[in-house]
Amino acid sequence: MMEERKERYLYLDCSSGISGDMTVGALLDLGADREVLERALDSLGVGGYHLHFGRKKKCGIDAFDFDVHLEDEDGHGHEEHGHGHSHGHVHRNLNDIFDIIGRLDADDAVKNLARRMFSIVAEAESKAHGIPVEEVHFHEVGAIDSIVDIVSAAVCFHNLGISRVYVSPLAEGQGYVRCQHGVMPVPVPATANIVSGHGLTLRFTENQGEMATPTGAAIAAALRTEEAMPECYTIEKIGIGAGNKDFEQANILRAMLICPKEKPQAVWALEANLDDCTGEALGFAMERLLEAGARDVWYTPAFMKKNRPGYTLHVLCGASEIGRMEQIVFAATTTIGIRRYPVERTVMERETRRVPTRYGEAAAKICRLGEQVSCYPEYESVRSICLEKGLGFQEVFAGVAEDIRDCGK
Repeated sequence: MMEERKERYLYLDCSSGISGDMTVGALLDLGADREVLERALDSLGVGGYHLHFGRKKKCGIDAFDFDVHLEDEDGHGHEEHGHGHSHGHVHRNLNDIFDIIGRLDADDAVKNLARRMFSIVAEAESKAHGIPVEEVHFHEVGAIDSIVDIVSAAVCFHNLGISRVYVSPLAEGQGYVRCQHGVMPVPVPATANIVSGHGLTLRFTENQGEMATPTGAAIAAALRTEEAMPECYTIEKIGIGAGNKDFEQANILRAMLICPKEKPQAVWALEANLDDCTGEALGFAMERLLEAGARDVWYTPAFMKKNRPGYTLHVLCGASEIGRMEQIVFAATTTIGIRRYPVERTVMERETRRVPTRYGEAAAKICRLGEQVSCYPEYESVRSICLEKGLGFQEVFAGVAEDIRDCGK
């Protein structure tokens, strides 16, 4: 029998921006296999670069440093970061990029993810320049370093087996940046279009310069699967990718494997004071509320104004059930006002199972919370045995409880 693969949740903390090399560094630091990545990149058949794998400190924080170093024809290497390129580019259109990705020795899922990332950038550039997508020629993003960054991000993501991705707001700077087309305002048009078109959120900072690159924004847009972060989660592992800029805060991207945790179940409590309602009406109201799906209903004795004895009706229900419950209370009782407030509760997991006992099969309720397991006889099942065999309730209940004691283990 194949073991079911556990879902893995990734959180990209972009509080200091995001770029292609930062993303790859963070995923490698998280545990992506470097050898798998290098073999995949070799299969592209693209030369003119070499990779740098190392570590560096950013504001005292240790981070994985991944860089693509381009080489001149004479073999001399130089780095290329951001938009400030000092050398010529090979201009490629989207089909050229797709042809290169098609040579990748990897699963179709990896190729499709890389193609999606480039398509997102192509659409953003198309909108920025007012030309059809097929006429977009990649300058920054089409250069070798960005092809390697995007393919590497897709390979590492797939290697980690991640299924769901949360993305924080993308931190961005201010001012201007020089790129192939001249001096552009931050965020550059391609990044702004990606954010606008894919539901990402920008968070502006006081930093001068670009913090979220088009490549980084495209990666975030392609990877993100979830609209909002879970309210509670634990952190399984953290990977940190180093950026190449120096800001007041650390220029890093944190990638976290997280485990979402459910909050204690929230329900609503409804209350009404009753001092002029008959016992029959109170019983009828309880029946109606339970039939309508109330989680629980009960009464407590109370003294009302003028020392009148009465009862307080309590109802537990979900938020979506409040209206229906209040209608029943107003219709079935004499109250003219209902209080309500949210409450939290911890609930054991429950299942009902039929198990063999000394009296034959009986229904047992099995409750679990962590390592704690409790088994209880179901009332209706005990009642049926009593009526069928002419036995006392306490005798049957105790016998069934003893027989099912270990059924939840």
